[in-house]
Amino acid sequence: MFKKIKAKSWEWRGVLIAAPSITILVLLMRFAGILEMLELAALDQLFLARPTEVKESRVVIVDLDESAVETLGKRYQWPLPDDIYAQALENLKQHNPSAIGLDIYRDFSIEPGKERLTKVFKSTPNLIGVQKIGESSDSSSVAPPPILKELNQVGSNDLPIDADGKIRRGMFYLRDKTGNNVFSFSLQLADFYLKDKGVKIDQTEDFLIKAGDVVFPLFKSNDGGYIRSEDQGYQVLLNYRGSTKSFLRISFMDVLENRIPPDLIRGRIVLIGSSAESLKDLFFTPYTSSLFSEPQRMPGVVIHANAISQILSAALDNRPIIKTWSESVEWVWIFTWSLVGAIVSWKLRHNNGRKSQYPIAVASLFIAGGCLVVSSYVAFINGWWIPVVPSINALLLSTVAVTAYVAKTAGDIRKTFGRYLTDEVVANLLEHPEGLKLGGQRQKVTIMTSDLRGFTSTSERLPAEEVIKILNIYLGYMADVITQYQGTIDEFMGDGILILFGAPTSRKDDATRAIACAIAMQQAMEPVNEKMKEMGLPNLEMGIGINTGEVVVGNIGSEKRTKYGVVGSHVNLTYRIESYTVGGQILISESTLKEASHPVEIIAERQVQPKGVNQPITIYDVGGIAGNYNLHLKQEEEEFYPLSQAISLHYAVLDGKDVSNTLFKGSLIQLSEKGAEVCYEKIEDNEDNLKPSALTNLKMSLFFPDCELSGEDVYAKVSEKPTVKGSFYIRFTNCSPKVTAKLSAIYKSIKMK
Repeated sequence: MFKKIKAKSWEWRGVLIAAPSITILVLLMRFAGILEMLELAALDQLFLARPTEVKESRVVIVDLDESAVETLGKRYQWPLPDDIYAQALENLKQHNPSAIGLDIYRDFSIEPGKERLTKVFKSTPNLIGVQKIGESSDSSSVAPPPILKELNQVGSNDLPIDADGKIRRGMFYLRDKTGNNVFSFSLQLADFYLKDKGVKIDQTEDFLIKAGDVVFPLFKSNDGGYIRSEDQGYQVLLNYRGSTKSFLRISFMDVLENRIPPDLIRGRIVLIGSSAESLKDLFFTPYTSSLFSEPQRMPGVVIHANAISQILSAALDNRPIIKTWSESVEWVWIFTWSLVGAIVSWKLRHNNGRKSQYPIAVASLFIAGGCLVVSSYVAFINGWWIPVVPSINALLLSTVAVTAYVAKTAGDIRKTFGRYLTDEVVANLLEHPEGLKLGGQRQKVTIMTSDLRGFTSTSERLPAEEVIKILNIYLGYMADVITQYQGTIDEFMGDGILILFGAPTSRKDDATRAIACAIAMQQAMEPVNEKMKEMGLPNLEMGIGINTGEVVVGNIGSEKRTKYGVVGSHVNLTYRIESYTVGGQILISESTLKEASHPVEIIAERQVQPKGVNQPITIYDVGGIAGNYNLHLKQEEEEFYPLSQAISLHYAVLDGKDVSNTLFKGSLIQLSEKGAEVCYEKIEDNEDNLKPSALTNLKMSLFFPDCELSGEDVYAKVSEKPTVKGSFYIRFTNCSPKVTAKLSAIYKSIKMK
């Protein structure tokens, strides 16, 4: 069971990483308040997109508009005298309204008409005046009409204002400076109307306000899209019915002059307020938002009308009030959409680079986003405000996160494969699935092999960690050069490298690039040896062999383990050619020389008979290449100096990896910086059996006079340099550091003489 869970977890690793991580990120953004204004703006759009509701017939607005202000301003000084409001109230009372709300501050009297207005106040028990309790930087509290205060017919008209200056919440009660709760203007007026309908406004056991069976949830500072908002008093989210057009209206002048249509007022709540710009009782609300026009503010009296309508319609019409989920449920909702985005992206990750899949991916993302918006819209119509912006962010960010993860993973795969294959081979395998099939095809390829001379014996004297470090330095430099010349690294074999030019992509200049690459690799040995010197290690020398021929190129192995490589006799021949090299040397076959499109500088040539080859072949010692590459190896004349005292030695011929059992005696009689002249002892005058042929590998033991180094193994290759009878020249291929130091010291001493 655990293995199945582990396997499934790995299969969906991108989703399991992205979904919770993005959810946490979005929640942190939300708690930081970054998304609050966006979420409130999204709420505004939900209000605007909602179907238009029927007019609220239970509320009538008496509008003191700009025209009325201008007309009355010509007759009276502003503010208007009490007599004007007394007249308006008397005219309204004649039509038997359910309640009258005076949303105009009257904290002091203005003659004429003080007595008359006082009389009207006292004789109108269903009249509610206003006072402002809260204070802010741009407004102060306003006292209520004194008479109405005595009669306890005053309500608070305070409205919480959001950070963007809009009103989205209403108030049921607020505590004044004396510590007493003052019920809101809208709640008290709604109470009058509901009592007439037999519905009571009361409190639950949890001290929540309810109208009939409808309980109004108390707003908390983090409800919906709000973050740490002020939640003093009893606040509720306003479920706006609509703009000013959603309510019955009559001009203040029509009421003042008693031009009130029959039955317009009877049994309804009447609100007296101002929409005049000059009276500055205008506010921004969700309905003032507009993408294509300048925002229009809503009169305060209309906001109160919406608050009253919310209470009445909830209690009498079962119209939903706006509710929010608990924070934990919202977190699950956000996580769900993060999960959706992650799953959609993860499922579409295997598109194999096909462009036809990109529209599907984009369409899937849009469909998921559309489902989110539609579900939020439907929920809002039914009275639920659920997060839109955090969920959309979770959807998009999880999509981006998974896409980035997939891209990084693909890059890592390419990078990982690139450590074994060239970018070209990786691209061929990843972008063309048929390239993964077993099998191959015949094609002409230029094959290069390189090998460090005598590195095997060197590695035996060093710790394994040190050997790996040396190889990594060496192979790192070589890999960079090979990549530069578009070679395909087929295999690293210890200190050897097998490189292909012409696979998987064949080019006309494969042989030319191979030769140029070989020269550049030899030149790159200089910085490699600088690193060796810093590490206190002897210099490394590399031999390179190049051959061109027809081979089978493809995927070799089984379904479980496959290797991209080459098979054919020309591969073996290349290894044979490389075995003839000494450090710093490049040997190429005749077929490679013929394929080269640039002039190749040949230092020497000779015929050899490699093992497994029927006929002798000609190999060429490369000194450089002209043309566009213009690369050349340093050619140093090797100087030999006679030894004052010969150094005795024993030597045996190396046949491949085997050491001959026949041991020969001789001595070093001349020494150069990298080689020596060996005088061998004759046995029965059979010189032909004693003198090894050119390019033969030897294992030697040197016996220094009065020196503890005597008997240490030294490896060398017989040079092609002509000699007199009884001797031959060698090139040292590997010596221990102590022997190297000893020979170097002897060479320097005889050179100085």
